[in-house]
Amino acid sequence: MPLYEHVFISRQDLSSAQAESLIEHFSAVIADNGGKIVEHEYWGVKTMAYKINKNRKGHYAFLKSDAPSAAVQEMERLMRLHDDVMRILTIKVDAHVEGPSAQMQKRDDRERGDRDGGNGFGGGERRERSFGDRPERSFGGDRPERSGGGGFGGDRGAPSGGFGGGNRR
Repeated sequence: MPLYEHVFISRQDLSSAQAESLIEHFSAVIADNGGKIVEHEYWGVKTMAYKINKNRKGHYAFLKSDAPSAAVQEMERLMRLHDDVMRILTIKVDAHVEGPSAQMQKRDDRERGDRDGGNGFGGGERRERSFGDRPERSFGGDRPERSGGGGFGGDRGAPSGGFGGGNRR
């Protein structure tokens, strides 16, 4: 049978238990139609890039299935009809990747705290910064002079090739 990966987003106002019960419900739909769910993950509530149905966040779920295409089509049809499901994505894959998904690995790294040393910049020890660490800057007179023309307000005496910099006659 073909292998699929499914991600769906449900409404943010559901509880975690309700979101996980949706996973069980759609897993049962696959099983009733001759397929099986190899693995499933609940990724939790995440902020979306844009609003969907006036929701800024959503419960994300991930399923790996080994099912005939008819079972997948039936599950997608029921997901589109379900009021709590906002978006679905199904991808046919050649093989399932072993272990947790990239989203779950990211969460594990964050929970352990060994990802960036605690300072948010990645790699190592925290370093205190003082004002002496800044490069020296001077704020006056070290810029080269601009030549007139070509800009919006060049030299008033010279003819201008730009917009409104020269004398009008």
